[in-house]
Amino acid sequence: MKLVKEFRQFLLRGNPVDLAIAFVIGVAFGALVSALVADLITPLIAAIGGNRDFSNLTFMLNNSVFKYGHFINAIVTFAIVAAVVFFFVVKPVNALISRSRREPPSDPTTRKCPECLSEIPIDARRCAFCTSQLTPK
Repeated sequence: MKLVKEFRQFLLRGNPVDLAIAFVIGVAFGALVSALVADLITPLIAAIGGNRDFSNLTFMLNNSVFKYGHFINAIVTFAIVAAVVFFFVVKPVNALISRSRREPPSDPTTRKCPECLSEIPIDARRCAFCTSQLTPK
């Protein structure tokens, strides 16, 4: 009974649930990108290059058939998936993160020594680093 309770806690902890959600969204995203490649990008390549499907491209060597066309299709699909992920996921997330980061406000309790450029208290009359006399601000 304790084992079942521990297993239930593990399943409901959050990480497996988040992973399952990410997996489902990833599968849906993969289907979306596959449709983009099959329905838009590949016909565009066919319009430019004249060949829509590379999977039939082969060559023979010592009575062995090498189907390099399927590999070309996989490379094109991978490049398109990588571009879609980069431009529609990575770039927007990086923009959101950079927008949310703000520079910390300058500390009004310190200033730079005009002689040695060390950070000193704003009310200091003498620099602790170079011992030069200062006028308080």
